Amino acid sequence: MAKSLTDLELIHELEPIAEAGLNQHLASTRNWNPHDYVPWSDGSNYASLGGQEWDTEQSRLSDVARVAMVTNLLTEDNLPSYHRTIAEYFTIDDAWGAWVNRWTVEENRHGIALRDYLVVTRAVDPIALEQARIAQVTAGFSPGQQGQRAIRPDSMLDALSYVTFQELATRVSHRNTGRACAEPIADQLLKRVAADENLHMIFYRGLTGAAIDIAPDQGMTSIWRILVNFQMPGFAIPNFRRNAVKIAVGGIYDLRQHLDDVVMPVLRKWRIFERDDFGPEGARRRDELAVYIKRMDAEAAKFGESKARYLERQARKADRVRA
Repeated sequence: MAKSLTDLELIHELEPIAEAGLNQHLASTRNWNPHDYVPWSDGSNYASLGGQEWDTEQSRLSDVARVAMVTNLLTEDNLPSYHRTIAEYFTIDDAWGAWVNRWTVEENRHGIALRDYLVVTRAVDPIALEQARIAQVTAGFSPGQQGQRAIRPDSMLDALSYVTFQELATRVSHRNTGRACAEPIADQLLKRVAADENLHMIFYRGLTGAAIDIAPDQGMTSIWRILVNFQMPGFAIPNFRRNAVKIAVGGIYDLRQHLDDVVMPVLRKWRIFERDDFGPEGARRRDELAVYIKRMDAEAAKFGESKARYLERQARKADRVRA
């Protein structure tokens, strides 16, 4: 039976992988300025509205696009907690510390750009947005704040597994939100943010894959633990559940996308269901994960049917109104 490794042992073993991943990231990423994706000239279009209260009619975004963009922004707003969490799990030494700081730099500009866009285009009530930011950041975030079912991640491997799936989920959400905005500048902005998130996912995915090679059973246990309790970090946002339904029905992010575009691609990359290096514990957790994935697939299919019926009803209602 393979010896379990401590977090410090894993951090030491993975240090060369972290350094190589950081160098690859720096070679692949492109620096960009948040202000380049904000339509500042639009402010003149709203000059006559100065001093008036915000109204939904002032926004060019659909309701689902606005809800998704605000949800994405408020999720990004909890960066202080995210920074603290990954610094605690990964340390701030050597390549790990360089990554933590670089990742924070890149994540910070996402919130800056999204907020500037939404406020300048009068897509949101800025007072309500600020109140939501205060509530979100005050609540903070830890990977253990996952609700009643959750098991608090208790290892660096848990944290690595979580951020791998979370970064890819965030990329999918941002990209789909950009498309839903049906507005070229918002689409370009969210495409740029999604590109950053994808590179972050690649860094974490590579480290987690290397960790699985070093400690297969520990890695598999962490993957199982995170996936069966997974929630996005924005779950503490006010009205998150209600807005999540709008986002799912609107095609931004739902269980089918989570399974097909996030969970399965990562598991295939790690060859989870092809590996032969798991011991009894790892094999058991892999079997349990397979059962869980089948259940997710069935639930996604059921939601897809319900969503199709709902959209058909909405289309018929719209036809009657037009008639």
